[in-house]
Amino acid sequence: MQIKSVIRILGLLLMLFSLAIIPPIIVSTIYQDGEIWSFFYALILIFVSGLLLWLPAMQAKTDLKLRDGFIIVVLFWFVLSTFASLPMLLSNSLNLSITNALFESVSGLTTTGATIINNIDDLPKSILFYRQYLQWLGGLGIIVLAVAVLPMLGVGGMQLYKAEVAGPIKNKITPRITETAKWLWIVYLIMTFLCGISYYFAGMDVFDSICHSFSTIAIGGFSTHNDSFGYYNNQWIELVAIFFMIAACLNFSLHYLAFKSKSILPYKKDNEAYFFIFLVLLISFLTVMYIYSFSPEMNSKEIIKNIFYAVSISTTTGFTNSSYYAYIGFLPILLILFSFIGGCAGSTAGGMKVIRVMLLLKQGYRELVRLVHPNSKIKVKVGNNVINERTLETIWGFFAIYVIVFLTVLLLLMLSGLDFLTSFSAVAATINNLGPGQGDVLYNYANISDMNKWILSFSMIVGRLEIFTLLVIFIPDFWKK
Repeated sequence: MQIKSVIRILGLLLMLFSLAIIPPIIVSTIYQDGEIWSFFYALILIFVSGLLLWLPAMQAKTDLKLRDGFIIVVLFWFVLSTFASLPMLLSNSLNLSITNALFESVSGLTTTGATIINNIDDLPKSILFYRQYLQWLGGLGIIVLAVAVLPMLGVGGMQLYKAEVAGPIKNKITPRITETAKWLWIVYLIMTFLCGISYYFAGMDVFDSICHSFSTIAIGGFSTHNDSFGYYNNQWIELVAIFFMIAACLNFSLHYLAFKSKSILPYKKDNEAYFFIFLVLLISFLTVMYIYSFSPEMNSKEIIKNIFYAVSISTTTGFTNSSYYAYIGFLPILLILFSFIGGCAGSTAGGMKVIRVMLLLKQGYRELVRLVHPNSKIKVKVGNNVINERTLETIWGFFAIYVIVFLTVLLLLMLSGLDFLTSFSAVAATINNLGPGQGDVLYNYANISDMNKWILSFSMIVGRLEIFTLLVIFIPDFWKK
């Protein structure tokens, strides 16, 4: 463990993040909402803290090992969540406790979209912007941005990238890791711009279109209104959201290859994308049919509204409309269960990821066939690619630990006094980075205890780092030389 190198990079990352406070300051200046000093003081505190970490270790420029990468990523997500809460903690408009400010910050950065704020419509514009902006930064991963920037400061990025981008399949779209990170962010920026423009022409004002483009491409779920998309009651806005939520749940490497080749061929060749689209169509169909069984007179506007509801929850985005609060029982639970799958690997979505579920199903089917043909040698394939046994073992291990973590957090919440529905939906909504739940967390998380908020904050970070990245630092072998 190269402690000085870790501290040095952590300091650099904090100083880098302090620059991210500048856009909210600009927004506050434009709207004269009285929050400029909250952000300015936060910027100074974050920068100085980073500087104090960096100065004693500025000469430690040794190559990073993979173990160091894991430590930096985990520490940075916890440290960043703490410092990112400063503007909200210092804000006179919010008047949040440390616990609530940290919960909101973690929810933003992990793109969960769970909130403790009741009066969102009344918040200053800069605070509204900052909440959405946090989700956008956390969407593709601050570390991936750092991978693109830090090499210019003399810090290699491969170990950070491996630690941050967890998953069974990682597509490096260029030979150099720095170039990969840069191109991912270019694609991310282009999609955000296209989404914002589309929202504007669909009926949002400039401010809302920018803010919602941030949270849509990040698969975040924060909104500038209490009623989320129900505020607009606009089918065209919901259609735009549906399209970009699905697009953001696809592997960003596919978008890059499609942009580069000016062709949809990369999408056609990707089996994970096919399976994801099938799941989206399936859950949308089931949702519409279920609601149709109760309301046969449903018109086209209501169909779009319900498809939006299905896509938003199942993709772990977490936007809501009037439909979300109107249904209880079967349908919300079904959609929450689909959120366990989430989006594709290499996307901004939460959940276990489509590729893992695909391989789990294929592996399960193989074992059924082996019961009939014990001596057969059956390979698990995705398209024409044979998946090695080591990858399959990793996925089964991930699934097992995922279940254990889920049940542990569920029992802790129930032990604190929450009912099963609230506990189950809260854990699912946080570990899958979904946001809205059921029961006592249907509208927001303001009414649960501080202890539960800390537990769920941990659950959000675990989900964002896809479990292994965080839990690996707790095993004894990790610390052995």
